[in-house]
Parts: sequence; C-alpha cells; structure tokens
Amino acid sequence: MKYRHAYHAGNFADVHKHVTLLALLSALKRKDKGFLYLDTHAGRGVYDVSTPAAESAAGVGRFEHGEHSAPELRHYGQVLQALRAVHGNAHCYAGSPLLAARELRPQDRAVCIELLGAEAHALAQALAASAVDAGGEGARVRIERGDGFELLRAQLPPAERRGLTFIDPPYEERNDFERVTAAVAEGLRRFPTGVFAAWYPIKDARDASAWHAAYAAAVAAETLVSELWLYPRDSRVALNGSGLLITNPPYLVGERMQTWLPELESCLATSAGAGCVVRML
Repeated sequence: MKYRHAYHAGNFADVHKHVTLLALLSALKRKDKGFLYLDTHAGRGVYDVSTPAAESAAGVGRFEHGEHSAPELRHYGQVLQALRAVHGNAHCYAGSPLLAARELRPQDRAVCIELLGAEAHALAQALAASAVDAGGEGARVRIERGDGFELLRAQLPPAERRGLTFIDPPYEERNDFERVTAAVAEGLRRFPTGVFAAWYPIKDARDASAWHAAYAAAVAAETLVSELWLYPRDSRVALNGSGLLITNPPYLVGERMQTWLPELESCLATSAGAGCVVRML
C-alpha cells in the first residue's frame, strides 16, 4: 500500500516542518528576485482532520490552543486560518504545497511532484479552490506526476538561479534515507547555491546520528540540523521526534530557529522527555 499523509496530517511533525517551511520561504522573499519552490513529495494539499482520534489533536490542535510570541509561530497560525477560510472548512489542514503557494509572489513559481494519481488530482483541486494558478508550463504552480527523487534532477538548476527544494518522503522504505542523501548531493551538483530542506522521522536517535554522518560525508555544504522530539528517542515503536536537515540555510534562519523552536516545544510537549536542538551538522 502506498503512503497517504491523510492519516498523519497536522501532527506535531507537520507543525515543526511547516513552521520551518514558511520561515525558509520568508527568508527567500527578503530579496526581490524570484525563486523556484520545488516540492518532491507534494501529497494532496489539504486534509480533513476532524476525526476525534486524528494525530492532529496533539499537533496543530494543541498549537492553536496556545499563545505564541515568535513571529514565525504567529505567521504559521495566520496562514492556516486564512486557508481554512478560503476552503470554508474549520477542520482542514493545509499541506506544504498550499502553504507555499500562498506565499509565492508574482515573480516566484512552484513545481509540485506527486506519485499517486488520485493525490495529484486532489492537489490540483485544492490549488484551484485556493485560487492558485496551477496547470501546465506557464502556470505559477505546476503539478507533475512521478517519483520526486527521479524528477528532481530535471528541475535543477532553475532559470531563476534561486530556489528551495523541499524533500518530505514517506520513509516507507529503509532506503528512503539513502535516496534523500543522494538527491541532495545531486541537487547541489546541479544547483550549488540552492536551499535544500529534507524532513526525516526520529524513532531512534542512534539511527538518526548514523544517517547524519553519512549525509555529512556525501553533502559538502553547510547544513543546519533542526530536531523536535516529544517522546524518549531510544524506542523504535512510534514517531518520537521530527527532524529537518537544511543545506545552504538562508541568513539568520538558524538564529531565529533557536528562538521559536524551544517555544514550539513548550507548546506541544506533554512530558519531561521532550526536547529540541538547533545546530550545524
């Protein structure tokens, strides 16, 4: 069975990755020149999280009951509310393509890659409902069907010579970690100044550390590590934490993250085993 993100939409990992995504896009928008946003595993764009047992209750649900001082956290909350208003559904959660599409300026564009036909069709509908120009070659947001790892190569380097590649695979297969490393290394070979953000699950800290070492050996560029965990990191039973490797991080993103990530941890944590870290790889 192919992975569908609907089962996990709005969980604490989504909150972590999407606050980070919006912060990266804001950093790129500090310059007037346009950029490409490339989403390699786009999903369907919008999800219904009204089910009582949904993982979103401990993620975006807890987030929205908190008070936030960091601008990055407030911006994330405002974008979610704005998209819910557009879709007329107080229980919908926007995925990375919709969050990014809302942030694009006229000079920016996006390519969203999705493997599953039904999910790609749902994404097109979600973008249309959000009044986003999505379609063929001339569209500001273009949807492509296929394997995101494979199609990444054809998109880089972008004509804009600026860009963010967001890599968020399902990690159903063990070799997804190796494929992420290879994709970033190849992406950098084609586009050395591009920003690459790769999300990963933390089930056992030892596994994450081993992958970090392999990534650092293969990727010869400055990389920022951002990790948030809500449960002890020495068990492989469930998702204990959320991690992001950000290669070629924009100016001041890491410094700002050291402010907002602990605030996010405090908002989402339910036990003394929670924690977070921001460091260079």
